[in-house]
Amino acid sequence: MNQRATQVGHPKGLYVLFATEMWERFNYYGMRAILVLFLTKALAFDKAFASSLYGSYTSLVYLTPLIGGFVADRYWGNRRSIIIGGLLMALGEFLLFGCASLYNTSQQLSTFLFFSGLGFMITGNGFFKPNISSMVGQLYPDGDRRIDAAYTIFYMGINVGGALGPAICGAVGDTGNPADFKWSFLAAGIAMLLSVIVFRWLKDHYIRKPDGTPLGTPPEGAKQGNAVLVYIGLFIMSAAMIGMLYVDAKVVPFLIYLLLLAVIVIVYLVFTDKTLTKAEKKKVMVIFIVSFFVIFFWAAFEQAGASLTFFADEQTNRVLNWNIPVWLVSLISAILLYLLYKAYSGARKNLQTDPPGVRIIIYTLLTACVVYLLYVNIGFLIKGQRSIFLGEVPASTFQSLNSIFVVVFAPVFAAVWLKLGKYEPASPTKMAIGLMMLAVGYLVIAFGVKDVAPGVKVTMMYLIGMYALHTWGELCLSPIGLALVNKLAPIKFASLLMAVWFLANALANKLAGELSALYPDGKTTVFLGYRMSNNYEFFMLFVAMAGIASLILFALTKQLQKMMNAQ
Repeated sequence: MNQRATQVGHPKGLYVLFATEMWERFNYYGMRAILVLFLTKALAFDKAFASSLYGSYTSLVYLTPLIGGFVADRYWGNRRSIIIGGLLMALGEFLLFGCASLYNTSQQLSTFLFFSGLGFMITGNGFFKPNISSMVGQLYPDGDRRIDAAYTIFYMGINVGGALGPAICGAVGDTGNPADFKWSFLAAGIAMLLSVIVFRWLKDHYIRKPDGTPLGTPPEGAKQGNAVLVYIGLFIMSAAMIGMLYVDAKVVPFLIYLLLLAVIVIVYLVFTDKTLTKAEKKKVMVIFIVSFFVIFFWAAFEQAGASLTFFADEQTNRVLNWNIPVWLVSLISAILLYLLYKAYSGARKNLQTDPPGVRIIIYTLLTACVVYLLYVNIGFLIKGQRSIFLGEVPASTFQSLNSIFVVVFAPVFAAVWLKLGKYEPASPTKMAIGLMMLAVGYLVIAFGVKDVAPGVKVTMMYLIGMYALHTWGELCLSPIGLALVNKLAPIKFASLLMAVWFLANALANKLAGELSALYPDGKTTVFLGYRMSNNYEFFMLFVAMAGIASLILFALTKQLQKMMNAQ
């Protein structure tokens, strides 16, 4: 590959990471989409408890990357951590499948399987998430301008999975019959196994540094440890996550204090390191400052999996009553089959020198898509079916909207930033814009439900419009923040400081669960003296939270830029 191609295109390793992350996000977002519905409709918990448990689970999901990042940096390397993490998450989904299959017949066993499944999901994510994210930037030379675009492409992989997960898991599990939730967990577990297979078979050939050496291998001189002890350690960690989740949900809510302790420990580890220069410490300080502000973003944004799901389920008119003609489905299928054929032809032409495993994965996935399309269309033909009736959209499916909008608008935002050239806003400014868009999104839905009587359902366009604005805000904040951490973090603390980004998410998700527990639902709730007795007042809380944080971050932008450019 010539130098120009190297500078213009992207390494193939980026697309391997894209596919790996896509299936993992299918798994995570597919399960998350139906979690609070499963808790309230199948396990019969009330909304406040379901919201709090949701917050505890998602916060631990973002807390464990601190451990996974540390282990990868010091002992295992990124590759081994990703594979082990993926297998643990798949096991967690299958345990949840068992829980959803037995909750009517064996309540005790079902409860044990439920918390065990979430525990393995939390542990697995801790090893998977920070390591795959930190590998993206390491595919490129220092100072390469393609890094921002690479993270945007990678972010699209996240959201392809994020769109497919809720749509498919919602379709097979959120049917109105609580017994069907088990199929959502099964589908998510299969997707996680696909993620591991893709990464395991393709990593050696494509996941490489700019100089061609393998990327993500164990650090030089690192001890791998006895395999039996490693498995025992993973079991103990998973058991600890199960216990922490259960205690926080059922006994004493302590997670918020643990999260604050984690912040203090990381600050101590980084700023007492004598090998870091003064300039490096200023750049690290920027990471901590912007991470603080994104807490306010994600605390409001992550209502999608909790209070906004309740709102979609109970106060949104989700009826479509569409009759889609079979001929239209067949036409779309024919177009997809043509595209699959072109993909197959391209694979045959371009993968001749690649390892057999690469071709096997790609051909298998292409064949599975072809077989499924033919199966669907032949089924219509045999039954003589002329149309497909779409009645009501499952409430969980609305969680696909954010990811669909990301896939649509991510290229637009990437092009806009490049087009602006020297006028491109600094990263902190982009993040402040993101917070303001989030506030405007909640303002839209707040006025949509203002003066609406309890029990009256509003058009789904309010949710759709809100998710569009939230997506634009996310595109200004999340991929930019990931790239900022990668650019500012000293190599020695690359994975650990990437985990700081996820620690901010952990705090935000815990706060999101506690705020969702204040969802009025016919009662008056209070947050810091602010009383909420209807959905309008509830949504205005997030307008104020995100709007004020945005204005403060705008005011700090110039100072943060100076710290980022410290020499």
